[in-house]
Amino acid sequence: GVCDRVKFEDLSQPVAGDKLCNSEECFDERLLNGLPEMIRNAQKDMVIVLHQKGSHGPAYWKRYPAEFNKFTPVCQTNELEKCSRESIVAAYDNTILYTDFFLSRAIDVLRKAAAEGGADTSLLYFSDHGESLGEKNMYLHGAPYMFSPAEQRKVPMMLWMSDGFSERFKVDRACLAARSGQEFSHDNVFHSTLGMLNVNTAVYNPKLDIFHACIRG
Repeated sequence: GVCDRVKFEDLSQPVAGDKLCNSEECFDERLLNGLPEMIRNAQKDMVIVLHQKGSHGPAYWKRYPAEFNKFTPVCQTNELEKCSRESIVAAYDNTILYTDFFLSRAIDVLRKAAAEGGADTSLLYFSDHGESLGEKNMYLHGAPYMFSPAEQRKVPMMLWMSDGFSERFKVDRACLAARSGQEFSHDNVFHSTLGMLNVNTAVYNPKLDIFHACIRG
């Protein structure tokens, strides 16, 4: 029910004739369909959440189009015990390759919206969890935090901002770059999102906002 009060569109279901879908599901690129128009037609500031399938296992081989099948051979079953570790890792690496491409395309859309439409755009990317790929004979994710391995807990985060966005919200990029080597957690996401958009609310905690120390003035 988290989307009950906001506009929501499920783009994961197959649509006949859509080259970004197969008979079972659709690839993440489909999330970008209509995005330029949505930004161009916006009458006010907005936050758009794109929820990827990304590298979600165990069906890694289903997460990317055929042209991203660069690392081979790949495991093509949910029963990972039937595959070699190398083939599981290869399939996973292909999902990472595709996510890299997807994020590049998303940034291209935002960059173009900024250059041609004057929109102040930014992208904050982070994973919800990591993945075990055979280290200490563990696979997938979801192990209790107390003894979960680092592979399941440490995740990437990436930020891109247009020049207009950083100027409008007075974000000091050099300051942020200097903090890029620090470790943060999902606890920071909520408060940092509020901070980067200058949203005023009583629930905001500046101590958990990674942007707070990097706002000019």
